[in-house]
Amino acid sequence: MGQSLVKNYIHIIFSTKNREPIIEAIQEELFSYLAGICKNMECNPIKIGGYKNHVHILCLLSKKITLVKLLESLKSHSSKWIKTKDIQYSNFYWQNGYGSFSVNPREVETVVQYISNQKEYHRIKSFKEEFLLFLKNYEIEFDEKYVWD
Repeated sequence: MGQSLVKNYIHIIFSTKNREPIIEAIQEELFSYLAGICKNMECNPIKIGGYKNHVHILCLLSKKITLVKLLESLKSHSSKWIKTKDIQYSNFYWQNGYGSFSVNPREVETVVQYISNQKEYHRIKSFKEEFLLFLKNYEIEFDEKYVWD
């Protein structure tokens, strides 16, 4: 086979340091900024959203970029950008880790709708409950004391 054929849908989730509810005022601008980073890395953004203290990114992972490189760029560049927005963001940081989950191509629209409805979803569940549910559904073993760094 002479070609490398790849199509990996990835759902990425990460939160602000200590889950500080600080991004709501700039979230639309932030989501656009994150989309630009994805585009620059040839990781086509499909849907970006979140709520107050966390971000969801659904994208196609480029065959040229590792997941860790994408996350490093997303978090470092957006953190620097956020700090320029206002003095209240001068001490802004993202949490140390992240969650990344593969998405079946047939489930992409379901994930898009889920990300689109974050505000409504979080009237019922906290980010912590949401993230722990992802870990459970994907059968990921973890030590909770390290999840929230």
